[in-house]
Amino acid sequence: MNINRRQFLIFGSLGTLGFGGLWQTLLGQSVESANLSATNLEGEGAIAELPKTPPILRFISVADTGTGAAGQYAVANAMTKYHQENPFNIVILAGDNIYTNGEFEKIGAVFEKPYQNLLKQGVKFYACLGNHDIRTNNGDLQVKYPGFNMQGRYYTFRREKVQFFALDTNSNADWKNQLIWLNKELSQSDAPWKVVFGHHQIYSSGIYGLNKPFIETLTPLFQKYGVQLYINGHEHNYERTRSINGTTYLICGGGAGTRPVGRSQWTEYSASRLSFAALDVYDDRIFVTGIGTDNQVFDRGVIQLKSV
Repeated sequence: MNINRRQFLIFGSLGTLGFGGLWQTLLGQSVESANLSATNLEGEGAIAELPKTPPILRFISVADTGTGAAGQYAVANAMTKYHQENPFNIVILAGDNIYTNGEFEKIGAVFEKPYQNLLKQGVKFYACLGNHDIRTNNGDLQVKYPGFNMQGRYYTFRREKVQFFALDTNSNADWKNQLIWLNKELSQSDAPWKVVFGHHQIYSSGIYGLNKPFIETLTPLFQKYGVQLYINGHEHNYERTRSINGTTYLICGGGAGTRPVGRSQWTEYSASRLSFAALDVYDDRIFVTGIGTDNQVFDRGVIQLKSV
């Protein structure tokens, strides 16, 4: 569903916190497609080397995983192999954890079995809800599931110098209270690094494109409080943006299947491939690495602690 001019003007006039009910009407597919040319940017340039010193924190992110099919297992195997050589203990699972309708009885096939080796080694997955997850019981069983480590439909946790903020980006979310909560938590955080994750895209060159409501409501908070990174899925591809007003937007939705992705003015790298992202956190930089099912690095970018 596209937002017509009248809807957009009304929406914009509501301000950051006064749009809860209207959001549910608009969100669904309230986006505009960006450049949809099927550009694959693999092999675009040399891959930057990681520092020799170990990071203060390493985590990985992946989304749109929960099919239980071959694509998911291929990515899971690559995650496991990467862990053997580059240990991590956190996975950001950015929604659509159980396809097609969030049926919790599938949890063994779409989560516990694919990631069993990581789970046995104590790796913790921190999930948020995608649009497919809320189709059964509004995702309540997933919120309560210990393996997803969710402290609610939106929550925050801190590891080392990084504070993570998980959002419920669905159309039926309690947006009024969630935004009040996010504003409060971001304002009180003294973490040098702030990472927000949710299922739906904000800047994207995939089939859903730009998400204008999120640009109007979330990105001002990111800029105000210095959020350096937003992670999402929904688009079944990989895309890393340049820093936009201090925030890098990372799509890691190739966790089980792929769709075409193009390139936009904000794109640093995009690829339609099964993959996950690894993030190495240092005091002044985060290195973002895209890794495919062939266990090869296909992208690496750097996020500075304070962008110009």
